[in-house]
Amino acid sequence: MDPMARIEQALESAIVASEGEGCPPTLAAALRYAVFPGGARIRPRLCLAVAWACGDDNPVLADSAAAAIELLHCGSLVHDDLPCFDDAPIRRGKATVHKVFGENIAVLAGDALIVLAFETLARGAVNSPERLAKLLPVISSAVGSPSGIIAGQAWECEPQVELAAYHRAKTGALFAAATIAGAAAAGWDAEPWRALGERLGEAYQVADDLRDVAADAEEIGKPSGRDAELGRPSAARELGVTGAIQRFDALVAAAVDSIPACPRVNELRSLISMEGKRFLPKSLALRAA
Repeated sequence: MDPMARIEQALESAIVASEGEGCPPTLAAALRYAVFPGGARIRPRLCLAVAWACGDDNPVLADSAAAAIELLHCGSLVHDDLPCFDDAPIRRGKATVHKVFGENIAVLAGDALIVLAFETLARGAVNSPERLAKLLPVISSAVGSPSGIIAGQAWECEPQVELAAYHRAKTGALFAAATIAGAAAAGWDAEPWRALGERLGEAYQVADDLRDVAADAEEIGKPSGRDAELGRPSAARELGVTGAIQRFDALVAAAVDSIPACPRVNELRSLISMEGKRFLPKSLALRAA
């Protein structure tokens, strides 16, 4: 089955489970709205790509891990968009969850998506408890403190932050979880896959900083210029556009070089190189090339 089809099917199953009897209807609607239609599903696709490169001997667990990572990402976006943080009106080309359902439901929906992620992972690992034991600390540490995406959000509340540390927590942590989880779901030694995720995550954040200054809202599906408006750390501002593009290229190259030996290592290297180029906004892709 196509990786995107696998991801969407796993996400649909998770959301259907969350909409079960007794769920408040507004919360159920907000959960589905937050997850569908999705964006590029970069993190779960990365998870499945690594599992595939390692043999993908347990696709049920790999799909559950990929879905869990995407649910955590969606939950973080709901919280990130709240008035107390970005107060964003648009996400993925449509009104944000708090604009449609209200701030109270948005807070609860973000919380519920985090819980649902771990429920989804547990259901997929019923027949693989030994692999679940390796997946749980990897994914949970990518979300919480001291260096997960929640910590990354918290760094935005500090008066000063080092750019690379911010990028590693805000974005790199969940990318690293995706690569590590893909390997662990396939029964491989997972830690060697951390560097791939961390470097791709930092590259994606640099690209996101570039999108914020060089792309319009229609292309990125959310308002542009928000980093400067909110005083956020930004590679584009600190390094300049040319410097940020050079940093991006170096990170993607380092990510490709970091891929450990595995049955489909050459195919994965080609895939990562190709996908990495898609991170940049169209207006800068030719310039980077």
